Amino acid sequence: MREAPVTPNGDRIRWVELPGAEPARVYLHGLGATSPAYFAAAATHPLLAGRRSLLLDLLGFGLSDRPADRAYTLEEHADTVAAALTAAGVEAAEVVGHSMGGAVAIVLAHRHPRLVARLVLADANLDPIAPAPARPGSSGIASWTEAEFLAGGRERVAERVGPFWWSTMRLAGPEALHRSAVHLARATVPTMRDMLLGLDLPRTFLHPLADGEPRDADGLRAAGVRVVALPDCGHNLMIDNPDGFAAAAAAALAA
Repeated sequence: MREAPVTPNGDRIRWVELPGAEPARVYLHGLGATSPAYFAAAATHPLLAGRRSLLLDLLGFGLSDRPADRAYTLEEHADTVAAALTAAGVEAAEVVGHSMGGAVAIVLAHRHPRLVARLVLADANLDPIAPAPARPGSSGIASWTEAEFLAGGRERVAERVGPFWWSTMRLAGPEALHRSAVHLARATVPTMRDMLLGLDLPRTFLHPLADGEPRDADGLRAAGVRVVALPDCGHNLMIDNPDGFAAAAAAALAA
């Protein structure tokens, strides 16, 4: 376990670090998740093991501190990750991001280019999402005001997401969870998609085969982003199909 202060108040990001060869590989989890739980099997898979790996929890989630006074925008998440990586002596990392973690990874590469050499995005958010009360993820959480979420919405979310997701989502600070969801649904300006298209580094977008290709996949390819379908999985690619995910990620990182 490692940690580093990332805010003026000394709030700390924590990560599980696996020793290995440089350059480092950084894993970033999705909304309501935690990287050690979601990425342990991938990081230790024979196809991906042997690299210095940081399974990092975003501020407000998992093992990291949960301050209630942060905005939890995607830009702020990227900046606090950058502070943690700088404290860890990481530069030119291979960053693997799932869902919201993929969105944060894109913003990190856009705002702190010296820290990121390659991106592997696992079904990452690229565009704004309209709030939808019946849905369990960011769009559902964002449909409540923060006051409504803190006064009972969080318990409603626990019922909707089920025991697997709730097992890690319950660790998130309530304010962090709601504000992160709101900003994820709102997206950045420019959007994460536009940032991704403008990056000058190797980029791969992994998506579940059953869901079909992401929106404007041809536009991603035209900008040099590899778009790869993974069979036998849903949104949690690395958990549903760990061997397939490790093979696809290893191929992306070797390309």
